[in-house]
Amino acid sequence: MAKGAVEALTRSLAAELAPKIRVNCIAPSLTRTPLAAKLLSNPQMADAIAAMHALPRLGEAEDIAPMVALLAGPQSGWITGQVIAVDGGRSTLRTKG
Repeated sequence: MAKGAVEALTRSLAAELAPKIRVNCIAPSLTRTPLAAKLLSNPQMADAIAAMHALPRLGEAEDIAPMVALLAGPQSGWITGQVIAVDGGRSTLRTKG
């Protein structure tokens, strides 16, 4: 429910604040961060979650950072109201497992 609310807020703010301000959001899958450390401390759990992705590994902060840089820069000047998945294909591709 919270993810749906963030997506709706992104689109609503993009419509309200355009053309002066662009609003987008990045939707990552599980990423190795201090917040996820407790969940990922179990190697079997980490492996099982990684296998759920079309690119079968967990995300790293370095996987998300280039999208942040793109959206913050002038190259994305015509992008607004988007929810961009940076998730190893998990949200859109079906894995064989």
